[in-house]
Amino acid sequence: MSESEKYRIKVEATAEFVPGQSDPDENRYVFAYHITLTNTGQVPAQLISRHWIITDGVGKVQEVRGLGVIGEQPMLAPGQQFSYSSGSVLETPVGTMQGSYQMAAEDGHRFDAEIPPFMLAMPRVLH
Repeated sequence: MSESEKYRIKVEATAEFVPGQSDPDENRYVFAYHITLTNTGQVPAQLISRHWIITDGVGKVQEVRGLGVIGEQPMLAPGQQFSYSSGSVLETPVGTMQGSYQMAAEDGHRFDAEIPPFMLAMPRVLH
């Protein structure tokens, strides 16, 4: 069995604009994002930390690092899922998020679970 098959976390992300918390006149655009992590590998693994790269519509980049997600460091057995929601604030009506979760397998092996890029967009801004 290859290492990539043994240690694998699938990350799915969706995002939505939150009009009630946004104020376009003040360049404040709030987005909620929803993440589902699935352990598709063969070894239990714990999410230790996160690294986000958030880019707004004019190319301004914010990097966010921290322990866990929403105050948790979930342990995922093979086949198990963990879902959570959080938010991000941009100064532009469009942007992207991507990054990685730093994982620790039960056998001590450490690896990254890549978060594929996903779009943050206020409705009717993109054609």
